[in-house]
Amino acid sequence: MTDHLANGDRVETTANLAAIEVRQVTIDGQLLQVAVRHGGGSGLPLLLFNGIGANWELAKPFLEALTSTTAIIFDVPGVGGSPRPMLPYRPSTLARLAAGLVAELGYAEIDVAGVSWGGGIAQQFAHQYPKLCRRLVLAATAPGFTMVPASPSVLWKMATPRRYTDKDYMNSIAADIYGGAFRDDPSLIGRHAAAMRGARSLGYLYQLLAMSGWTSLPWLWSLPQPTLVLMGRDDPLVPPINGQILAGLIPNAEFRMIDDGHLFIVTRPAETAGIIEAFLADASRQVEPSSPLTRIANSVRGLVPTFRGRRDAQAPRDGEPHQS
Repeated sequence: MTDHLANGDRVETTANLAAIEVRQVTIDGQLLQVAVRHGGGSGLPLLLFNGIGANWELAKPFLEALTSTTAIIFDVPGVGGSPRPMLPYRPSTLARLAAGLVAELGYAEIDVAGVSWGGGIAQQFAHQYPKLCRRLVLAATAPGFTMVPASPSVLWKMATPRRYTDKDYMNSIAADIYGGAFRDDPSLIGRHAAAMRGARSLGYLYQLLAMSGWTSLPWLWSLPQPTLVLMGRDDPLVPPINGQILAGLIPNAEFRMIDDGHLFIVTRPAETAGIIEAFLADASRQVEPSSPLTRIANSVRGLVPTFRGRRDAQAPRDGEPHQS
């Protein structure tokens, strides 16, 4: 595999003889490092929003696992190969930049996916540009600051970009924050860390500020796109219940659990790519309109078993003392 990052260079993949083209594009005065994975299929391209502090290379296993889909991904300003902007931004700003990039690349309609932090931007994009976004995929993500949070210890470890700049620190915390396969295969941590290009501190802070106070809860019910919500069963960072909330409030949303952790898109790229491509290619999926009250009622109904399961899991077994 060759990997050159100069403007217009192509990264040859070994998975399916496709290519990843990496170049820099200026949108509204902002320089963006953009990677386009060229697929041979006839479907719409997939625009992918990455996680916090993540350069595009971290998504390469998933990009290479796609069998026919053309995929577009860019480094958020202040991360990877995209210089930071002069001022902080909001999710609506990134959605506007992404829409400009899609137009620059010559597409009138696309599918959109978002991972973790990028899932919030994907929701914003689908809400802000409903005619541009045909279908939506949300992976390991939540509805913003109104999410069911991770434990304080996990949140503390995510508070700085240190894991992107200190590989020893990354090795020490990866299993705790990502869960899943990272708990069982230490070699995954090294391979993941090797693909990191270093999130700059101010750029990381801008990403944190962008989501400060942002939530999609007031308008999730209005999203017109058929939506696939994927969550990792062992995700310490974004508890799976957040995916159930999203799927319960978005019209015509499908919820699926993957038996892995937060980064299943990296640790199970072939499985994840297969699920997503099957969803995108399913012509039978149509929007099923429903009222906001119906969506809320369905969401609450779906969450009851989850809360009951948590309560049962915490209940003392026979012979065990009750906690006071």
